[in-house]
Amino acid sequence: MLLATVLLSAALAPQAPPPDPAAPGVTATELPAPPSGAAAPHLDAGIAAFKKRRFAAARAEFEKAEAADPQSAAVAYYLGYTYYKMGEPSRRMNANKEKAKELFAKAFGLDPTFRPSWGR
Repeated sequence: MLLATVLLSAALAPQAPPPDPAAPGVTATELPAPPSGAAAPHLDAGIAAFKKRRFAAARAEFEKAEAADPQSAAVAYYLGYTYYKMGEPSRRMNANKEKAKELFAKAFGLDPTFRPSWGR
């Protein structure tokens, strides 16, 4: 019981906000790496399509961004979330949700500190 309480309190503890790029003393290595120049337009187009709930169009743009920058945690995360939303109507695990799980793991593996920003 004590272990469960400790784990639950650790999981619910507030997370520190990401570093402010404008703050003095913050270096580029502390910030999540933005996608490369070739991926950025596709990432922006994918986010715009996602916000309009056009998940097939968003997936296509995020896949283009992934081809341009396969090491981007942001691209992996947004593509994964798009797959998740495509599989969401089903309450059961399905191929889209499995793909989302793989992409979320990839994003976390590439950058454990990544936090999505839908306001790009």
